[in-house]
Parts: sequence; C-alpha cells; structure tokens
Amino acid sequence: MKVGIIGSGIMGTSIGYFLSKQGIDVEIFEASPMLGGLAGPLTLEDGTTVDRYYHAILSSDSHLRELCEELGIADQFRFHETRMGFFYKGKIHSMNNVIEFLRFPPLGWIDRFRLGFTVLYAQFVRNWHNLESISVEKWLVGLSGARTFKNIWLPMLKAKFDGGFDNTPATYIWARLVRMKSTRSGANQKEEAGHLIGGYSSMIKAMADRIEAVGSKIHLQTPISKIVIEQGEAKGFLIDGETRSFDLIISTVQPPIFQHMIPDASSEYREFLTKTQYLGIICPIMVLDRPLTGYWTLNLTDESIPFTGVIETTTYIEPQYVGGHHLVYLPKYTAPDSPLQKMTDEQVKVIWLNQLEIMFPQFDRNWIRYFLVQRARYVEPLHPLNGMDTIPSVHTPIKKLYLATNAQIYPTLTNGESISRKAREVAELVISEIQ
Repeated sequence: MKVGIIGSGIMGTSIGYFLSKQGIDVEIFEASPMLGGLAGPLTLEDGTTVDRYYHAILSSDSHLRELCEELGIADQFRFHETRMGFFYKGKIHSMNNVIEFLRFPPLGWIDRFRLGFTVLYAQFVRNWHNLESISVEKWLVGLSGARTFKNIWLPMLKAKFDGGFDNTPATYIWARLVRMKSTRSGANQKEEAGHLIGGYSSMIKAMADRIEAVGSKIHLQTPISKIVIEQGEAKGFLIDGETRSFDLIISTVQPPIFQHMIPDASSEYREFLTKTQYLGIICPIMVLDRPLTGYWTLNLTDESIPFTGVIETTTYIEPQYVGGHHLVYLPKYTAPDSPLQKMTDEQVKVIWLNQLEIMFPQFDRNWIRYFLVQRARYVEPLHPLNGMDTIPSVHTPIKKLYLATNAQIYPTLTNGESISRKAREVAELVISEIQ
C-alpha cells in the first residue's frame, strides 16, 4: 500500500507519521520550500527562526502533549503565566482577576455580572448542537445584555469577521469561551500559555524525521497540479506533466483549493466544496528590542483600529529562544478576496504603525528590528447557522481519495491540539479501511 498525501502542515505531516508508524509507505507533497504550512517557520535576517503566525499551547492540550512525549520532545515545553487586557478609549485595562474585572470602565455592576455569567455558563453547555440554530448575537445579548454586547462583543466580532457575522452560530463564541477558560488554573485562576522551543516546527520536524527514518518520503517545492481520476477512482497526482501513481490519496488542503485539483470529479461535488467559507488573514510580525504591552492578548474595542488584536507571544516565549527579540503579531482577519489582501506590505506597514503610535504614544519606531507581513487567504473556516450539512466528509465521492481539512474540525477551534487529534482520527480510519 502506497499512500500519497498533499500538504505538510500539522494535518498532513501528522497523518503521514501515524500511517508510517503502522508500516504504510507514505509520500508527502508540499508546494512550499518548507514544512509546516500555516504552522511553519519564518527565518529572520539574523537567522533566528520564529513562528509565521501566533500560536500557543495550553496545559489542557492533552493530545498534543502526548504526541510530543511520544516523539521525545516533551522536555521542550515551556509554560508561563500570562495576562489578558482590553484596549478601551485609549487605555489598556487589565482583566485578570476579580478586582480588575469589577473595575472595568465600560460596564456597570449588572453588566459585569452578566459578562461573568456568560463565561461561566458556557462551561456548562454540553449539547452544543442546541447552539447551532442560535445566532452569536442573539445568544450573547440574551446572556450578557445589550450594553455589554455593544461595548465588548460587537466591536470584537466586527473585527474578527471583517464586518459581517449575521449568519454565525453561537457555537463560535461558545468554543472560544471554553478554550479561554481552559488556560486558567488554580484558586486564583491564573492564565497560562506555553510553547515548544522552536515552535510547532520542532514537532513537525520530529514527525518528518520519523517518517523518513522508516523509508517514507517528503517532497518540498513539489506542487500538485491535478489529482488524476479515472472511472471515479483516484489514481495519482499530476506533477510537472507526469503522473505519479498511488494506491490511496489523502488531501489536506482547504476545500476551495481542493476543488480546483479535481477537475474530473462531478460538478455537484466541486460546487459543494465551494460552500465552505473561510476567513483570510494579514498578519504583520513586529520584531522589537523590548516588550510593547506585557499582555499576551490585547483585545480591541475600537472599530477604527485596522487590526484585530495585539498578540505579544514573548509574554510566554522567553526572548532567549527567539534570538533575544520581542515578538508582536498584529493580525487582521479578512474575507479571502478583501481589498486589504491586495495592499502591498509597505502600505500595511504605514497604516499599522500609524495606528500603533496613536494607541501607544510612548512607542518609538526605533524599537523595531524587523517588520514582516505574512498573509494567507484561507485560514479559519466559517460555519453558518444550521450548517452541519456544509461540512465536507473525510470520504469523498471519488474512490481511494480522502479529504482531511480544518473545515471538518467543528465546533472546537482549529489549533495544533484539534488538528493533531483530527489527523489521528483520519489515520485510524484509513488504516481500518485498508486492512
């Protein structure tokens, strides 16, 4: 049995690792020059390697931690206490204990109580299917109240969804509240976040080494132009005009991209794949010589700010592990075809830095060592109200062709934990069906 896998992100590499462990011959094909996809590395001019996008590992990410234990790299985990804040009317407000919560200016006493109740209530929701038909706005207004929704939730949702979230179910915010709470432990509910030294690249490389050690292969800079389908069955890939044959194929690319790779599939299936909607991202990485805020996550409640949040990962990644730098990510989530995606890196830099100088008067551009703009069109899948029937199955209508994608991860969030779990499920499914 020879299995071809498209994509070397956490999903593709993990599936390859799990399959190769069972003696299955695997070949992974990646279009870019490096492993990792969205979880891949970025090398700075001084040779330091950092994450392309911001990632955090939580103490509750049990599958990820078990996988790293299995790979022999669990000693590379580092966890630190972090802080979260809100930027409101030109000031940062810490929101990390009861006293700070009770002092939060935009909310009255009743509003604060209802906001706290919303977070607590989410932890006790077990049947998330009941939230599928309730809009995120209706659910939040019902629990938190209209004023809390207007001052807190509305600007955050508008920023996240590039303006429109009318068709978004309550599962969206429920999943985030549950994961946010899982970062807090102990009597004081201190927030902790962690990382692997070297980022997710350390885990992906460890799996890649195991894959190649048993004779399977990974091909970088090898884009797949087409999946060859004959009489309703996948036969292989078309690479540089030549067909590479496989007994079974697993694609890990996003459905809107995958549908272009199967021109010989039915028009109905290809049309179905286009129903999966995504948020894209523009994410400048600001590499500084000092901390900016001291907060892991700074939530923004001002709709005029062009980015979605301020994420300072070196609040839990010790600078010594990233070349002595301080890393600040300034993401803006967009529709895949948003005009913002067409901006040049220099245009983004000008707009973003002008805004930072307004937000932080003490900020000095001389602190900047590097300013790099990363972007991607398909990052986070969007699931509509009552949209379970729009989620593509791992089984495709084409024989011997499987689809493993982050769009199938629902309602949990798409992160290293959930993606590695999904990869194991897919690998176990494939193994069970070929034995």
